[in-house]
Order: sequence, then C-alpha cells, then structure tokens
Amino acid sequence: MNKYAYIRVSTKEQNPERQLAAIQDYDIANENIYIDKISGKNFVRPQYKKLMKKLKHGDILFIKSIDRLGRNYNEILEQWKIITRKLGADIKVIDMPLLNTDTMHEDLTGIFISDLVLQILAYVAETERSFIKQRQAEGIAAAKANGVKFGCRKLEVPDNFTKYFNMWQQGEISTRKAADILNMSHSTFYRRCCEQLRNCNK
Repeated sequence: MNKYAYIRVSTKEQNPERQLAAIQDYDIANENIYIDKISGKNFVRPQYKKLMKKLKHGDILFIKSIDRLGRNYNEILEQWKIITRKLGADIKVIDMPLLNTDTMHEDLTGIFISDLVLQILAYVAETERSFIKQRQAEGIAAAKANGVKFGCRKLEVPDNFTKYFNMWQQGEISTRKAADILNMSHSTFYRRCCEQLRNCNK
C-alpha cells in the first residue's frame, strides 16, 4: 500500500502551502505528492494524469477537499468512481472524514450515506463555482455602469504624431525612425498609424 496526495491550486499565483500543511501529518513521501497549478474546469492536468498512472489497488489518495478533484459536479463523481471502483484505491478527504473510503462501513446503509454525502458536496462545490462567476459578472456590470473601464489604458499619442504619420504615409520616413523621434515604441507607432488609416477610411 502506498500513500499519495493530490493538491491543486486554480492559478499559478496561488500558494499550495495550505494544502501541503494539511497533509503533513500523514507521512506521505515527497515524490508521492502531486501538485497542479491550473484551473479545475477540465482535467487537462499533467500531474493529475501522472498520479492516475501510479495509483494501484489498495493505495490511499489524500486530498484536502473534494473540489480538488474538480469543480464540476459530474467530473467530481466520475473521478471518484475511477479512483475507488476502477483502480480500487481509497480516498481520504481531510476536510470531510465522513467520505473516507478506507473507513467506510461495510453495510449498505453506510455506503448509501457516504455516496449521498459525496453527491451533495459535489453539487455544492459546482453551485458555489457558478455563484462566484455570477458575482464576478454582476460586479463587472455594476462597475461598467459606474464608468469604470477595464483593460489596458490606451497610451496617448504625442502632439506631433499627425505630422510624422503624414510623413510615413507619404513614404518620407520609416516607422522606426518616426517612432524614435516621437519617443514611442516601433510597434505602438505602427499600431496607431493603422488605427489612423482605419479612421480615415470610414
């Protein structure tokens, strides 16, 4: 029997230390700890795939919470079935010991209760994700209604931009030289020239 742990954070900026701290008392070898720093919207996760190839019958997988397997209701249940039924490994959910399959009651009532709790928690995980997206969308809409602008602020062009734009259009100066004179990057000057052309053609 081998012990494994799976840790997932949603972005590369998030720190997995909280999840690492939660598993430190379970004597899991460092090489058996798999960490993905990627969104749980899908299962294109390299470390998770490597873990699935390692898990064998009788092994134990530690996760801090069931949403580490994913935040989609159906996928959480599907991955749970693959691990516990297809691979024959056990799962320990640190935040919800009731779901631990290595201590699951053998009687049908115990199995039914565990399955029911899993389905409820998986549903809650997905619902919470939907609520977060909804709140974000509402917040953005409210901000836009109050005049808040999103995205990169467009840099103003120098006062004498039109002069060098006309020179560039007449073939009298290169974009690179004009950009140097205007103290602009070459790409910015060229982009502004293209915008100016589009406006002239409207």
